[in-house]
Amino acid sequence: MVKMETGPLAMNELVTYQIEAIVSRTLLNGNGGSTTMFAFDQGQALSEHTAPYDALIIAIDGKADITISGIGYSIEEGQTIRLPANEPHAIKALTRFMMMLVMIRE
Repeated sequence: MVKMETGPLAMNELVTYQIEAIVSRTLLNGNGGSTTMFAFDQGQALSEHTAPYDALIIAIDGKADITISGIGYSIEEGQTIRLPANEPHAIKALTRFMMMLVMIRE
């Protein structure tokens, strides 16, 4: 399991934006799932892929388009969206976009 500090942490300070890049930082990774922070520079994207577990995206900053099984959604700071297990999904940052990804292993 990845160890993290105990006590309150500012979510928007857990990962830093980088020009023309996607930066990630794993906060927790254990048998029950994982939590990872991502910072996308504007225009950066993760191509369509699947995951074997349900996941929850929590938008911390900015805006992004998310496609799930061919259906497009927009998400922005303060919103969340579920990525169902085994369904193809993709993410593209419309602005600089920071998110927390919580993956639940059953």
